[in-house]
Amino acid sequence: MTRKEHDFIGELEIENDVYYGIQTFRAIENFKMTRRRLKDYPFFIKAFAQIKKAAILANKEVGVLDKKRADALILAVDELIQGRYIDQFMVDMIQGGAGTSTNMNINEVLTNIALEKMGHKKGEYNYLHVNDHTNLGQSTNDTYPSSVKVAVYAKLSDLLKAMKILVEELEKKADEFKDIIKMGRTELEDAVPTTLGNSFNAFATYIKFDIKNIKFAMELMKSLNLGATAIGTGINCHPDYKFIVIEKLKQITEIDFKQSDDFIAATQDTGDFVMVSGVLKTAAVRLSKIINDLRLMNSGPRCGFGEIELPQMQPGSSIMPGKVNPVICEVVGEACHEVIGNDTTIMLCSQRGEFELNAFEPGIAYALFNSLILLENAYKTLANKAIKDVKAKPENCLNLVLNSVGIVTAFNPIIGYENSASIAKEALQSGKSVGEIAIERGLLTKKEVDDILDPKNMLNPKMPSIKK
Repeated sequence: MTRKEHDFIGELEIENDVYYGIQTFRAIENFKMTRRRLKDYPFFIKAFAQIKKAAILANKEVGVLDKKRADALILAVDELIQGRYIDQFMVDMIQGGAGTSTNMNINEVLTNIALEKMGHKKGEYNYLHVNDHTNLGQSTNDTYPSSVKVAVYAKLSDLLKAMKILVEELEKKADEFKDIIKMGRTELEDAVPTTLGNSFNAFATYIKFDIKNIKFAMELMKSLNLGATAIGTGINCHPDYKFIVIEKLKQITEIDFKQSDDFIAATQDTGDFVMVSGVLKTAAVRLSKIINDLRLMNSGPRCGFGEIELPQMQPGSSIMPGKVNPVICEVVGEACHEVIGNDTTIMLCSQRGEFELNAFEPGIAYALFNSLILLENAYKTLANKAIKDVKAKPENCLNLVLNSVGIVTAFNPIIGYENSASIAKEALQSGKSVGEIAIERGLLTKKEVDDILDPKNMLNPKMPSIKK
């Protein structure tokens, strides 16, 4: 069974079992870029439904939408907020038209659900019209970016929770490993000793920095151009609507959203999304640094650093028996790389805005949502499948320190830089330990070497006088 629907372009037959209408159908036919549909991002549908509910309530309150239609639409939109009818949102996430197809997909589904609740059939728009009633006082140009911000705010909240999980696991390991001495490295060369606990504590500190940045980014998402309509002038909406709609949204979401200071600027500017993406990129860069260090510390088991042992998750080779790869670190790294790439997409889409509107907002939304999903999963995955059960190899760590040429640095304050450099050179050529050479040259006694190279002393260095 089908029903006939029309727009100003023409008339089409629409399957009667679907709740979307002709404009959604055209968008499905026109946009086949990603094959990722609106339905694949339910948090975005929920955010858009919350915006629509605020609009319906505001229009009802100012008296431009009658009670019967408003109440039917409220019943319909509440079902969308609860997660029903997800399969009806079929528009590709990347689309032309600045998000008009997404807005109309929402409007058509809402309208047809409400029509059935009013006792009518889908498509009987003479009783409840998609544009005249459901989209009353609105434009894609204010509802779409506002919905993206509401959705991003929600996902940033989820991201914070995931980040805190990783911080907790890193701090547990920092405490567990606090007394395990290891070799510090700069530029992949031996440096001076530290502890494994220090390394894991530094990782936790990175994430804490990014948590602060995320919280700042969330504040940017609270400023909405809802009520701006087409270009920021508020054309076609009641003069009181813009004040009421933001209050309704605050009640619905329990989040302190606010009006943009300048609707004209806010409707054409996407700089807030660029800033959020920049924060996510920074977080991805830091997370990449962490997984790179973990992979190196885990390398081996015989021919690498072998300072830690990551959990064994799966066989690592189809040809080499017994090989196990650090797959969790690798998958997290790949996710981070995509987030970094998405930031470039967002930057390019943002700078393409011309005059009163940025037509490339769907590209921004798609990339930003994907970055948020990837990072949330990355933090959770690293925390639960790698950090939680990582083990230290204390003996390996200590042996690397004691056999290192880098610990000759500890001799500097006593025998001077030139003598220490000469010892380091001989140690590299001969394979002898730096302590052994210092004793042979009569520069230090065995007791002095043992005292200097005691792990506790190396981690809490004093400043003795240079021997004359």
